[in-house]
Amino acid sequence: MATDPRRLAFLLAVHRAGGVLAAADLLHITPSAVSQQISRLEAEEGVDVLDRGPRGVTLTPAGRVLAEAAERIEAELVQARQAVAALGGELTGRVSIGSIQTAIRAVVAPVLVTLAERHPHIEVDVQEYEPAESVRRLRAGDLDAVVLERDVDVDAPAPRGAHDVPLLDEPWRIVVPTSLPQPERLDDLAALTWVGPQVDSAAERAVRRLAAQLGTTLETRHAYNDFDTAISLVAAGQGIAMLPALALQQEMPDGVAVVALAGLGSRRLVARHRRNRHEPGPIVRAVVDEMVAAAREIDLG
Repeated sequence: MATDPRRLAFLLAVHRAGGVLAAADLLHITPSAVSQQISRLEAEEGVDVLDRGPRGVTLTPAGRVLAEAAERIEAELVQARQAVAALGGELTGRVSIGSIQTAIRAVVAPVLVTLAERHPHIEVDVQEYEPAESVRRLRAGDLDAVVLERDVDVDAPAPRGAHDVPLLDEPWRIVVPTSLPQPERLDDLAALTWVGPQVDSAAERAVRRLAAQLGTTLETRHAYNDFDTAISLVAAGQGIAMLPALALQQEMPDGVAVVALAGLGSRRLVARHRRNRHEPGPIVRAVVDEMVAAAREIDLG
């Protein structure tokens, strides 16, 4: 009896989900419907594809062979749909983006919604990395574009072979424990204890710039990677911090005040991609354009 290739999709779902019940949830059908399709596949192939035990099911050697075939068929169908879309002039393909957390929340995630409407055949893969790792993976070709942060007054332009597209300039703010008097001008910051940002981050470069501007060395304690960590340390009375406006678009915990001061400068978010005779391609340009549009809609308050 010839195998109906549509049944392979059910076996692949069981393989990926780890069981019949989970596969049913994945496919939005009943467990009995999954079991029926698996039973028919076994009848058509004349082999068992699942080992059914008291602790669940696993694929037999024959089941693994068929599941691998199902994955190849699925991949070829995706490629075929992309090729058909390209014949009609539609943009199609996969774009990998590396980004920091605040940019994913404010810029990259909204792009996934609008891009699906305007370019439904572009697939976006989002990966959260620290800036240095994003840059390394961009150079290695593992990522197509990255979102980086820069202290506008300090950071250098993109290196040769890369191009930065500005997305957003957001002001730096001072986050202060409410147990302290709120600073009213930059000079008031010199004598305060600071919560220290990660070395070589945009926040750390901004704090160094501010220290040079004040002509002093700022006292720091602790070290944070994540802005939420900095806010928690400030709430605990451990010092003040300078954070970008996007990091403060949330309800502040008790004991924390946000202060805007003239002269703090701003953090710039940029989308970086490779630039040469062949890059960026049309789909990378389309994704970056969507990020620029999403950034324009951000209300920094």
